Amino acid sequence: MHQIKCPHCGEVFKIDESSYLNIVNQVRNEEFNKEIHARLEALSKQKESDSLLAQQKLENTHKDMLLKKEREHALELSVIKEELSSLKQQLQQADQTKELELMKAQETLKDELKEKEIELANLKREHEIILIEKDKEISLYKDFKARLSTKMVGETLEQHCEYEFNSIRAAAFPNATFVKDNIVVGGSKGDYIFREEDEHGNEIISIMFEMKNENETTATKKKNEDFFKELDKDRTNKNCEYAVLVTMLEADNELYNNGIVDVSHHYPKMYVIRPQFFIPIISLLRNASLNALKYKQELNLMKAQNIDVTKFEEELEAFKDSFGKSYKWASDRFEDAIKEIDAAIKALQKTRDALVKSENHLRIANDKAEDLTVKKLTKDNPTMKEKFDELKK
Repeated sequence: MHQIKCPHCGEVFKIDESSYLNIVNQVRNEEFNKEIHARLEALSKQKESDSLLAQQKLENTHKDMLLKKEREHALELSVIKEELSSLKQQLQQADQTKELELMKAQETLKDELKEKEIELANLKREHEIILIEKDKEISLYKDFKARLSTKMVGETLEQHCEYEFNSIRAAAFPNATFVKDNIVVGGSKGDYIFREEDEHGNEIISIMFEMKNENETTATKKKNEDFFKELDKDRTNKNCEYAVLVTMLEADNELYNNGIVDVSHHYPKMYVIRPQFFIPIISLLRNASLNALKYKQELNLMKAQNIDVTKFEEELEAFKDSFGKSYKWASDRFEDAIKEIDAAIKALQKTRDALVKSENHLRIANDKAEDLTVKKLTKDNPTMKEKFDELKK
């Protein structure tokens, strides 16, 4: 128990342990809260004071930096103004120099332009002269074509291609031939056949050529596609890989005038060209075929090996067939011999049986002969007994 005196009335009273602790805690909590509140107020005032001081320092620092930047900016502006002034002077001098150079260049260009105008006028005159000469040549060529028959025009185109090939054959195609197709197969033939082989006899490339032209005065005008089917037939008949139509037909057709035309969508490996592309088409197709030559050589080797195997198989089959026939013949003869042997054995068996039987009869006869005596012979024959008696005497 604890005694507590009231500070106001002075009365003393007693309380138990738990009530006493409760009062003490209340007093302590009240004092602690007052102390905490006082400290929080002090800290808040200190914080405000520190914040004001820091803000003042920050404002002072910012002012100092602004003043420094203003001085630096002023200094830079001064330097830039000086540089600008110097550059302006240099530009003025450069402009003056450029103006002088431009004036000189203009004068030079004027002189060169006059010279070019003179040269151009000379070129125009020369070009006009050349055009006049070409017009004359064209006119002469047209007259020449008009005097030729359609067959002669075609033959002239063939001669052109043959000359073009022979002029470079030794250098470009030493192992190739370009010969006239004179063999008619199936009622038709081509114009020329180009073939080239390697040193082993493997075909590098083969081309069936057809040359077509017509006289401008011919009434019936042919088209290039009119000859595709016949050209493909000739290519197949002569076992050529490619087919090329060298043509002067359809002179105004831009498709054929622009270069090499691939018409393999109509017929396989077929091309249409103007005469100026005769050598280029051979070179292009030949180069493509040279790339595939290795595969052709390997294919031919495989074919040769297959031929050897085929020959071996044929010889083996022939041997098996011959052996089979011989075996059949021998088997038949063997069966006949066996039958004959069997028949002979049967005959010999019969002979043996007969001989065995004869032997039995001979043995019986021998036994009988051995058992035969004079007494038995003369027993019932007095005449014979008398004769034997006389022999004994």
